[in-house]
Amino acid sequence: MRPSRAVARAALTAALALGALPGLVGSHGPSPDRPIDAAAFRQIFLATTGDPTPAGPVLPDAAARSASVIGAFDALSVPGDAPSEPVAASSDRARPEVPTAKAASSWKKPRYTLSGFASFYDHGTTAMRDVPRGTTIVICGAGGCIERVVSDYGPSKKGGRIIDMYRPDFFKICGCGWWSGTTEVTIKVY
Repeated sequence: MRPSRAVARAALTAALALGALPGLVGSHGPSPDRPIDAAAFRQIFLATTGDPTPAGPVLPDAAARSASVIGAFDALSVPGDAPSEPVAASSDRARPEVPTAKAASSWKKPRYTLSGFASFYDHGTTAMRDVPRGTTIVICGAGGCIERVVSDYGPSKKGGRIIDMYRPDFFKICGCGWWSGTTEVTIKVY
């Protein structure tokens, strides 16, 4: 035979009431203050700290010094004759020829380039609408160029902006004052 719902509710209410009583289960109030033993607060000197009140400069132990000690004002010289000609002028030394590199040779060619206006916002991301997230781009403005990765979905085309940038990045490439809200940029998509 199954107990009625009223009996089950009464038993559950009684169990919850007994568990909520702090005297039966244990007090939830703060414990009384006890004094802390003063021996727990003594000064400890570690071997690495040395004497807390040094009497003068700390000098290394004589046993730790090497056999040849160089003084502060000693001149360094190698015993023997000085070479008669410089090593670089020697005829048997190889002279490799290094081709001169152009300034822009380290950049690979972008897939395409966009031009338009950039603005800033404070979400710490670079946002573009026409480029998928994770795409590497180089943003160039009047103040210079920076390389970033697109990390958010950007502004709409009808606003006239092509990219929203993190505020410090915006002012790095902008070359303008703090009052500016937009700047003209060129974006190379890689």
